[in-house]
Formats: sequence, C-alpha cells, structure tokens
Amino acid sequence: MALGASLLSLVLPQVLAWLVNGPLLTDGSRAGVVGAAAVVLVVGLLEAFLVWCRRAFIATPGTNVEQDMRVSMFRHVLDLPVEFHDRWSGGQLLSRSMADLGSIRRWLVFGLVMMLVSAATVVVGVALMIATSWQLGLVYVAGAVPMMWLSFRFREDYKVVARRARDQAGDLATAVEESVHGIRVLKAFGRAQDALDDFSRQADALRDTEVHKARTLSRVTFALGAIPEAILAVSLAIGVPLAAHGHISVGALVAFFATATIVNRPVERLGQFLAMTLDARAATDRYVQVMDTVSAVQDPAEPVALPAAGPAGTRVELAGVTFAHPTGAEVLTGVDLVLEPGLTTALVGLTGSGKSTLLQLVPRLYDATAGAVLVDGVDVRDLARSDLRGAVAVAFEDPILFSASVRDNVLLGADPDDEELLHLALDVASAHFVADLPRGVDTVIGEEGLSLSGGQRQRIALARAVAARPRVLLLDDPLSALDVSTEAAVTARLREVLVGTTTLVVAHRPSTVALADRVAVLEDGRITGVGTHADLLVNHPHYRYVLTALAAEPQVVTL
Repeated sequence: MALGASLLSLVLPQVLAWLVNGPLLTDGSRAGVVGAAAVVLVVGLLEAFLVWCRRAFIATPGTNVEQDMRVSMFRHVLDLPVEFHDRWSGGQLLSRSMADLGSIRRWLVFGLVMMLVSAATVVVGVALMIATSWQLGLVYVAGAVPMMWLSFRFREDYKVVARRARDQAGDLATAVEESVHGIRVLKAFGRAQDALDDFSRQADALRDTEVHKARTLSRVTFALGAIPEAILAVSLAIGVPLAAHGHISVGALVAFFATATIVNRPVERLGQFLAMTLDARAATDRYVQVMDTVSAVQDPAEPVALPAAGPAGTRVELAGVTFAHPTGAEVLTGVDLVLEPGLTTALVGLTGSGKSTLLQLVPRLYDATAGAVLVDGVDVRDLARSDLRGAVAVAFEDPILFSASVRDNVLLGADPDDEELLHLALDVASAHFVADLPRGVDTVIGEEGLSLSGGQRQRIALARAVAARPRVLLLDDPLSALDVSTEAAVTARLREVLVGTTTLVVAHRPSTVALADRVAVLEDGRITGVGTHADLLVNHPHYRYVLTALAAEPQVVTL
C-alpha cells in the first residue's frame, strides 16, 4: 500500500507534462484541462486511500510484534537463573523491555516501510527523470555521490552514540529504581541531596549524549537537504537553455522538476530514516543481548518424575556438594548432609559460611558446581524445575512481597478463592495483624510490602510458604524479626500443620537452634557435625563457638 501510494505520486508529473505539451501549448482545450484535473483528483484520492490503508494494516501486526517480543523477553528473564539477576540491574531490564521495544516497533511500522518505499520512489523517480531528459538526469545522479558518502559517515558516527544513549538511559532508570526502593535509607541518613546529585550527573551525561545525537543528525539533515536543492538550481540553469533550443519540450522540463521535487522528499528524509534505523539497531542489540543469554539452570531433555513422598515424608540429601561463584570464590567445598524425612534440621555457621547458598541449591536457584542434591533419591538436575519447585517452598530472611493484596501474596500460585487455606496459613504464621488492616486480607500492601513492619512482612512470607503445602520447607531465618515467644508459637504450629514436611532452617540465633530436631554445623565449606543441640554442645567445640557468637549479636525484634 505504501509503495503504491508513493509510485502514484510519480504519475502526477507525467500528467503535468501531457497537460503542458497538449491543451496548454496547443489548442487550449477546456475539456483537456478538465480531464487532466480529474486524473489528478482521482490519483490524489487513491493515494490518500492507500496511505490510510498502510497505517490501518501495519498498526495491528506492529503492536503484536512488540507485545510478542515483550512477553518473550519477560518469559526468558523469569527463566534465567538467580546468577543472571545478581549481575543485571532492574533498570536495564526495564528500559530494554519498554523503551527499546517501543523503538523497534516504531521502526517496524514506519521506518522500515518508509525506507523501502523511499528507495523504490528514488529509483523509479530517477529513471523517469533520465527518460525525460538524460542530461538533467545525469546531473541529478552525480549529486548522489556526496550524499552516499555523507550517509556512510553519519552511520559510523551515529551508531556509537545511539548505543551509548540507550545504555545511559538504562543506568538512569536503575538509579531511579534504587533510590525509590531505598528511600527510607536516603531519608534516614539525610542523603537525599547526594542521591539527587548523582542522578543529576547521570541525567546530564544522558542529555549531552542526546544533544550529540541531535547535532550529528542535524549536520547530515542539512547536507541532505541542501545538496538536492543545489542540484535543482544547477538543473534549472542547464534545463532552460535546453528547452529554449528545443532539445527538450517545456512539458518535459516541467515533468522533470515536478518529479525531482517528489524524489527530493525521501532524499531529504534519508537522515531521519537512518537515525531511526540505527536507534532501532541499538535497541535490537540490547534486546538480543538478553535473549541470547543462555540459562545455566536448564530442565533435562527427559525429566524424571518426582517420586511420591514416603510415609514419614521426603528425604533430601546433599552428597559431596561443591559450589563456587562465577568470580571463582568457592563457598562450599564438599558438603555431605541428609535431611531426614519429616524432621526439622537447623543449619548453623558463622556469617558468610555459605548457609543461605546451601539452602538455595535445593530448589535449583543455583546449581552445584560438583556433587549432587537428591530429593527422594533423584538428582534435582534430573527433575523438571516446575516439579521440583512445586514440592519445595522457601521463606527468606528478607522477604519479598508484591504490590498486591495480602490474599494474592499468601496464595501466590494457589487457588485465590481458597479461604480455608488462606486463614490457615495466616494462623500458622501468627499473622493475626492482618485482621486489623483497613481491608483485611484484601488490603493492598504496596510495593515490596514496605508499608508493613519487618516482622509483618516475614509472617506473610512464611504464610505464603505454608500455603504452598510443600514437601520440603526451606527457611532462611524467616522469623529473625520476631520475639522468641512468637517464634516458638509459630514453630509449634508449623510442626502441627505441616506434618511430614522436611524442614531446613538457616539459624542466626540460639532460640531457633533449640527448636530444631537436629542441628548441622557448617564450617569451612563442609558439614563438620550433625546431631541434637545437646549432643553438639558437649562434643563440638566449633558449635559452641558459633552459638556464643550468635548469642553475642544484638537481636532486633520487630513486631
């Protein structure tokens, strides 16, 4: 449609040539003039209709492409391992999934189409100009040489600055995200002005880059506008004597300049099309950079079915597990540990010993560098991640809640209308405060649940883990913000409700250790002792040292 509209515009100069050479210069027939005007009117209306069709037909598929790319990227980001998210900022991912894809869509629905149409218009138009007057046509073609050189130089300069601008925009989005998430820290320490200064410096750098882009584009736009106009002036100086001496007709001269005027429009807009293309290329490179990232945590080609839990519960075993971060720092150096079915095991160790890392190996948030993590005798790498994570629930020390209602947060992935499960989970987590919220369980708690206290967030996160009805429950000290009596009450209810659930608790205070059935000691990347709290106190010096260190740490209790 766009090509048809553009080529129809080239019909008008031929009509003018016929009109000038025919009715106007000969008999002046009124019928001829009216006929030519009618042809121009029909061609103009048809061209307008085709332009409308082009916009109507391209809008829906263009937005569909953008939506498909955005959904594909979000699906891929969700599939990528935690290691990827440790390295990538949220602002960069946000700018790539929103602004970059918007730029790609605009290029697809306008830039790409118009570049192809403009190229066809220029080729056909120049051919008509040469056919009309080969002398003037060659003059016009000669002017294309400097324009091609300028376009190449522009491409080389602009593509670098276009990518830089998009990366800086992503960094700026990250700065906004981090400042909003850390607004309490900035206010509490009186560092709002420092954050503003840092943001202003980044914003200034982005502005300078955008100005550089604009100046680069303005130079090529000026040249691509001036050169064709200068060529027309030269063509006029040559064409008038040619017409005066009868080498070309007056109608042909009129048709040549009318065609040149039409061809000049896409030529003058070549800089803008190139800029749009290079912006889209930078956006596409950033999109592909994420999409080409291969997840190190993959489902097996032929997943093994997760065995049914035994009478006592699910058995979890870590056999010779080693883990090293991508930086090369080895955290675990051969962990051997068995979580007995239906029992609660507390994992203790000094700060930085790798307790949280070990816990995250069970649901494959990370994969062990060596060794194996077995669930009921099956290596977790042989299971589909959906099956594994459906059987495992995790509650972290620093809980992440979503900007949704209490109900939606607790019943995440479960039946949102299961009132019995909702209230049971809240009761087990001792989250009775929910009843006092403005709209009870339907109260929207805000982004990351920051409208709640630390203890309230932890209890809702624990209720979410309980509502999952897991076979294996992993608790990364999720009750650290609660007082000891509340922690004991919650632990008792967990044992009562989650009968047969195998539980691993990363403990950061002695009271948590005392409530466990068994205790495992993590020392220098290995498990150096497993037993009851009383036995380890007698027989394990490092365990006594760890408990002493934990008891000496100040406990902050947030109700």
